[in-house]
Parts: sequence; structure tokens; C-alpha cells
Amino acid sequence: MQQTIQISTSSHNGLYDITRLVEAIVAESGIKTGMVNVYVQGATAGIMIQENWDESVQNDVVTLLNKLIPSGIWEHDHQDNNGDSHLKAGIVGPQETIPIVDGKMGLSTWQNIFLCEFDGPRNQRNIMVTVLDAEPLRD
Repeated sequence: MQQTIQISTSSHNGLYDITRLVEAIVAESGIKTGMVNVYVQGATAGIMIQENWDESVQNDVVTLLNKLIPSGIWEHDHQDNNGDSHLKAGIVGPQETIPIVDGKMGLSTWQNIFLCEFDGPRNQRNIMVTVLDAEPLRD
């Protein structure tokens, strides 16, 4: 089963919790044992599993990446002024895969799935969610 989540982002750099949207797709699939892959299309965004107790960890992720990869100093900035966005997305990566156990994602209490925006705001980010069944086919 595969579905696409579409969301808009409101900041240049930010983390957006998409856990509930992915949970709904997993539930709809009816798969009890398997895995779900969450993949963002685009070269300036990523997917990350991170804590969601409060916004401090998400803010720290953005602050860390901005300190490690400042804007305005990269060769690619001569084309469209977003060299840092590409580098951040490359480090974070475009996808995460989560096991499905008893019909639910195998995330711990403090783990949530985030779209990481590095080149916003954007009217639309497409996130492909693919749910795979690990149980063997039955006659």
C-alpha cells in the first residue's frame, strides 16, 4: 500500500510532526506485521525520527544544523541561494523505515516522525508512505 501525504510548511527551517498522518495510513492498511517507509520528495527536505515532548529538541536540531551548515557560503548559492538546504537534507536523509508490530508503528514513547524543511516556506511537500506486509501470502 502506498499513499502520499501533502503538507505545507511555514518556516525556512523547521521540523513538522507527521506521526499521526503516518499512523492513519498504517491503520488503514490493516497490516499487522511489516514495515512502513516514509520518504520525502525533494532535495531540500528530510525525514527524521526525533523526540516530541516539547519543541526544544526540534529547535535544537534546527540550531545545530544552522551552526554546522551556515547559509550564504556555498558554491551552489550562486545558482539559487539554497546550498545549505541541500547539504542539510543530505545529512538528515530523505527517509526513515519503522517496523509495524501488532498493527502499530514500533516507535517508542518519545519517538515521532518529522518532516524536516530546509528551504521553506513551501506550499506543498510530498511525503510518500509505503506500507509493506511481512506476513507470508496465504492460499
